[in-house]
Amino acid sequence: MIHLTVTDSGVGVRLDAFIAENSELSRAMAQKLIDNGSVTVNGKAEDKKYKLCPGDKISIDPPEPKPCVAMPEDIPLDVIYEDDDVIVINKPKGIVVHPAAGNETGTLVNALIAHCGDSLSGIGGVMRPGIVHRIDKDTSGLLVVAKNDAAHIFLSDEMKDHSVSRIYYAIARGYIDEPLTVDLPIGRHPVDRKKMAVTYKNSKNAITHIEPIERLDGATYIKCRLETGRTHQIRVHLSHIGHPIIGDEIYGGTKNPVMQKFGKGLVGQCLHAAELTFVHPRTKEPMHFTSPLPDYFSRILELMRGQNG
Repeated sequence: MIHLTVTDSGVGVRLDAFIAENSELSRAMAQKLIDNGSVTVNGKAEDKKYKLCPGDKISIDPPEPKPCVAMPEDIPLDVIYEDDDVIVINKPKGIVVHPAAGNETGTLVNALIAHCGDSLSGIGGVMRPGIVHRIDKDTSGLLVVAKNDAAHIFLSDEMKDHSVSRIYYAIARGYIDEPLTVDLPIGRHPVDRKKMAVTYKNSKNAITHIEPIERLDGATYIKCRLETGRTHQIRVHLSHIGHPIIGDEIYGGTKNPVMQKFGKGLVGQCLHAAELTFVHPRTKEPMHFTSPLPDYFSRILELMRGQNG
């Protein structure tokens, strides 16, 4: 059972829209549950178009999820480090971290189950065993996976305390000449539920530190340090300030003059998780890992350097 209470920001919002904005349910699923009588407002069934009032209490009784377990698959893994508690993977672009709708197989989790067997934390559930943090499908680079529950809890606490250091390298459209910090909240896009956006409604704080490394032809090679870890954070922040990542078709658009000039054949954005630092959950020693830029990223970078003289 899911319980929601309407605050000032939700007053006047349609019931189906409010549920979609304040839960993991899509608007279509919310409408289906409302039509099926699985949603009540103050103990009474209401229409999906019902406009919410202050203090309304919404109860949602979603159907039991169908049993589903990620299965092992023989997919090559680039293992950077492994012991009894953690495994650090260098993920290539194009692979999803864990199974979800539309990507039930061929994920990093499927490969990890084949590699680790039962030696993965169960806290993330049967579809996300060991997964402490994620990187996007078309982002490459480092992530740490927990091999037992104690390690998972310890690493998750490190993430919450912002004591895990995650450094990304990217090529951003336009010129960024000075270091800057983007401190803007991120939540679901108000229209496109598959996207995230800078918004002050139903959002979480998000902070990205950006440092220019090199000016290129029509773009800037940059380093980004995450202080928080929201979904699509770097991509959303850079797009919001007018410097979308090269190759990011979701937040940067396809009519990018830099891409048209240099990025023919590029699939996936130029964003790479290059450095990862955390305290080991058992030894309490600092662990630091690096990953070189993937070939496609390096090729684009060299092309843009050449044009820039």
